[in-house]
Amino acid sequence: MIMTELVFATNNSHKLREIREITGDSLNIVGLGDIGLNTEIPETGTTLEENARQKAHFIYEKTGRNCFADDTGLEIDALEGRPGVYSARYAGEGCQFEDNIRKVLKELSGVENRKAAFRCVVCLIYEGKEYLFEGRIHGTIMTEKHGDGGFGYDPVFLPEGSRQTFAEMPAHLKNGISHRGRAMTKMMKFLRNF
Repeated sequence: MIMTELVFATNNSHKLREIREITGDSLNIVGLGDIGLNTEIPETGTTLEENARQKAHFIYEKTGRNCFADDTGLEIDALEGRPGVYSARYAGEGCQFEDNIRKVLKELSGVENRKAAFRCVVCLIYEGKEYLFEGRIHGTIMTEKHGDGGFGYDPVFLPEGSRQTFAEMPAHLKNGISHRGRAMTKMMKFLRNF
């Protein structure tokens, strides 16, 4: 066990489950609901780094506990890097995953270059100091959805060198290569050597 507890600054149950799957027994990940903190976390940055930092500092200031936050974006070449930092709300405030996927597929209709990358930035505040970790994976946006696992854009993202979208992969395979998995692996390595 690296440490007893680390608060994950998110209200997203999908992300919380995925992070717990990635870290396994190496960390005790506590969600905001677990500590009775059901507050909206500000997310007004224009980059993934800004959002991750803003969320982590917000929770640290509220709790004083070691914590981390992530922000993730899907960056599509043909859309000049969009949806990027706005990935979760690309189709508008209060939209669902399906709405975002529909918007991306519509914008890519008839487009040949479907190259994209998922990027994740994790901001860790540990013993009062801030550390950033990044994970990235390149791939292609499919013309239609494949698979019903995962969340977000997983059904349309085909990682480089794979025949399965993230939504078709078992969780352990996805987490082993994903942007979030890569960023978290860097964070866990840092904590092991702290």
